[in-house]
Amino acid sequence: MQEQEKKESMADAMTLEEAFRLLDQVAEQLESREITLEESFKVYQTGMNLLKTCNEKIDRVEKKMLLMDEDGGFREF
Repeated sequence: MQEQEKKESMADAMTLEEAFRLLDQVAEQLESREITLEESFKVYQTGMNLLKTCNEKIDRVEKKMLLMDEDGGFREF
């Protein structure tokens, strides 16, 4: 259980670009004919956790973005 928490905290610390690179690697591993079924489940779970982290990071950025209104002022959307 601690190992999973460690992986999740590492994923939180990485940039979106790093997470996307790792997602590409996950996809390549899953497409490989050399991977066992058990390994593919672990790799898939890693990919899902990375995807969740990416979605959370994007959501945080979207919440911080500002829209310029008609009067030239800014407001969050």
